[in-house]
Amino acid sequence: MRKRNLIFFAGALGIAALAAFATRSSWMGGDASAQGPQRARVIAVELAKAERKPVPVDVDSIGTVTPISSVALKSRLETTIVQVHFEDGARVNEGDVLFTLDARQIDAQIEQAEGVLAKDQAQLEGAQRDFRRYTDLVGKGATTQVNLDNAKTQADVLIGTIKADQSALDNLKVQKSFTVIRAPFSGRISAANVKIGNFVRPADTAPLAIINQMAPVYVTFAIPQRVLADLRDAMASGGSRVIATIPGHARSEDGKVAMVENTVDPTTGMITVRGIMNNENETLWPGILVNTKLVIRTEQAVTAPTSAVQRSQNGNYVFTMRDGKAHVQPVNVSRTFQGISVVASGLDGGEDVVVDGQLLLSEGTPVAPRAPKAGSDR
Repeated sequence: MRKRNLIFFAGALGIAALAAFATRSSWMGGDASAQGPQRARVIAVELAKAERKPVPVDVDSIGTVTPISSVALKSRLETTIVQVHFEDGARVNEGDVLFTLDARQIDAQIEQAEGVLAKDQAQLEGAQRDFRRYTDLVGKGATTQVNLDNAKTQADVLIGTIKADQSALDNLKVQKSFTVIRAPFSGRISAANVKIGNFVRPADTAPLAIINQMAPVYVTFAIPQRVLADLRDAMASGGSRVIATIPGHARSEDGKVAMVENTVDPTTGMITVRGIMNNENETLWPGILVNTKLVIRTEQAVTAPTSAVQRSQNGNYVFTMRDGKAHVQPVNVSRTFQGISVVASGLDGGEDVVVDGQLLLSEGTPVAPRAPKAGSDR
């Protein structure tokens, strides 16, 4: 019985094997002999154009905004504040009245000096009359030469006295002008450190207020010494430009190089540069830090997105697409600028370069362009 079961099991296994062999074309996808060679996989990649266009040669740095003119207003007299004519932090124009000081004491001194001057002028007129009279009498022999000489001396003394009186009066008038403090230039004024009734004097250390010129302003920053030669050439041709941008904001101001320091810092190898910015809208505020870009010149160059440039032991390269296939193209990158690489050699401009999907590529890999990813600016 057992032998019969074994024979039956072996027969069933053989029948199953024959059935599997007969139906192999269905579960193996057809006759193996009829299958052709498998097609190579096509990789979808994102492309961009290599372009030949003007590219600025620039240097980025951190700068500080400083006013061209800044004045600390102080009193030149010992007196009291009568009136404050501005609001704290307001914009003031050249010649605006800012403070009025008590001038009553100087007014009294001016009146006294005017009285002394009038008295001496009257005495001079009398001395000149005596001189003329003695001159006539000497001609007639009615008086001596001594009297004539004394009359002339007296007139000359009074002329000198009147000059001294006039000088004293002019000095007092100058002192009187100090009682009205005006803005020496247009700008923005700080908060007033004194109020009406405060006593002020020239020896005070704290100023009455400070005015900073707001337009134009300086932006001071440092650049590497290797840029100095190119910068001097650009300044000679008038091609240099400075762009100052407030960190975290898109607002910026353009200007030009106003001054290059006359020495390089030997400890850092940096040299200080000062740019002058129009700042008509008061975008730049004295004392703030700004991102500065010194544009030395603009040159024609071949550019490609920096994301297209790959690196290997043999140097930089990019994948270009020609005839539906990827090709390795060695390139020499001289510098980068705002997300693009300036290619010194390897590209002529107009090539399609791969900017995304390079990991699956090699020389000759079939590729197909695809649409840029959402949010991409390429």
